[in-house]
Amino acid sequence: MSWMFLRDLLSGVNKYSTGTGRLWLAVVFIFRLLVYIVAAEHVWKDERREFECNVRQPGCETVCFDHFFPISQVRLWALQLIMVSTPSLLVVLHVAYREGREKRHRKKLYVSPGMMDGGLWYTYIISLIVKTGFEIGFLVLFYKLYDGFRVPYLLKCDLQPCPNTVDCFISRPTEKTIFILFLIITSCLCMVLNFIELSFLVLKCFIKCCLKRDSKNLRCSGCECHNFRCVGSNKMGIPALLQNHHSGLTTGTPQQPEAKLLCDTQVG
Repeated sequence: MSWMFLRDLLSGVNKYSTGTGRLWLAVVFIFRLLVYIVAAEHVWKDERREFECNVRQPGCETVCFDHFFPISQVRLWALQLIMVSTPSLLVVLHVAYREGREKRHRKKLYVSPGMMDGGLWYTYIISLIVKTGFEIGFLVLFYKLYDGFRVPYLLKCDLQPCPNTVDCFISRPTEKTIFILFLIITSCLCMVLNFIELSFLVLKCFIKCCLKRDSKNLRCSGCECHNFRCVGSNKMGIPALLQNHHSGLTTGTPQQPEAKLLCDTQVG
C-alpha cells in the first residue's frame, strides 16, 4: 500500500494549521505513519500462516482465526490512520474554494484565503471534532473486537469443524502487544492535542468577541455623552439658561414681573 497521497495531504494542511496542529501532524507522521510502514506492517505480515492449532482437522484453523481476528489488527490500524487524517481534507477544500472564488470574481475577497476566520474557522473546528470522534470510535472498536489491548499467546477454540476444544497459538504475541500499546498511547496523545487545539481556538474566539463587544459598548457610551452635551447647549455653545435670557432681551419681553415675583417670594 502506498502512503504518498496521505503524506501529501497532511503536508498541504500543515501551512493552514496552528502550532498545536503542526505538532499533531508531527506525531502522526513520526510515531504513527512511519512506525506502521517501517515495523508494524512486517510484524503482522504472515499472521494467518503463523496461526497454529494443535489439531489437523481441515478448516479448524481457518474458522478459529476468523473468529478471534474478524479484522486484521494491522489493517484496522491502517484504516484508523486514514479515517483520522481524512477530515483535514475539509480545510484544504475550503481554502481551495476561497481561492477559486477570488479568481472567479477577479478581486481580493479575503485578507488571506488560509486565514483562520469566518467559515474556515468553523470548518477547522468541525475537522478537529470529527478527528477526535474517529480516534475514540476506533479505540472502542479495537477493545470490543479483540477483548482488550493485549495479544494472548494461547486461544481455546471449540467451533465447528474442530472435533473438540483445541489450543491455538499466535506468533510473536509479546511484540504485537508492545506495538498495540504504542498505538493506544499515540492515539491518546493525538486526542489530547486535538482537545488542546480545540480549546485554544474556542477560547481565542471568545476573548475576541468579548473585546469587540466591550469596544462597541465604549463607543455607544461616548455617543450618548456627546448627544447629552448637544442637547444641553445651542449651536453656539451657549448654555440653555443664558440662551433663554438672551432671547427674552432680544424680543423685548419685560423682565420686571419676574423680578418682582422673585422679590415677593424672598420676602414671604
